[in-house]
Amino acid sequence: MSLHLNEILEAVQVFMETGGDVLLAIAAVTFVMWTLILERFLYFTFSHSKDLKKITKIWSSRSDHSSWYAEQIRQMHLSELSLKLNKNLTLIKTLIAVCPLLGLLGTVTGMIELFDVMAIVGSGNARAMASGVYMATIPTMSGMVAALSGVYFIARLERTAKAKLVKAEDKLEMERGTQCAAAV
Repeated sequence: MSLHLNEILEAVQVFMETGGDVLLAIAAVTFVMWTLILERFLYFTFSHSKDLKKITKIWSSRSDHSSWYAEQIRQMHLSELSLKLNKNLTLIKTLIAVCPLLGLLGTVTGMIELFDVMAIVGSGNARAMASGVYMATIPTMSGMVAALSGVYFIARLERTAKAKLVKAEDKLEMERGTQCAAAV
């Protein structure tokens, strides 16, 4: 088992060295992105229901559910819940957008290295040129794969946040009665 793990670690190390320093940046951004995605799923699974119960209890304990003031308090609770539901979603989308850009940076640095090799060795050494081309394409692929891995999940997280907010709006119903009609 440890021999197999050592082989995997060695292959990852060779891949990281071949792709250049930009792969470390892509790996770091991807790690942060996935940490935030996981945090959001954990919040939706475990903590959101507690937050919803708390504001539902506060709302239910109010005697006034129909005045303008009640509507403002309801909106305040829903806004606070919306902030909690959408926390870090913009940051996750930004990290998704950064991954391909880092891949492009890796491509440019790989091409610069390729041109350096061509200037020193000449264009007749195919092996030296191939390593430069390889170094130029690996970061591009890695950046795209990292970004694509987050695209599906950010869409799912945004849909979930929106659905949970709609459910909260339904739970905190306003009573439409005589006070609202008299205020108009």
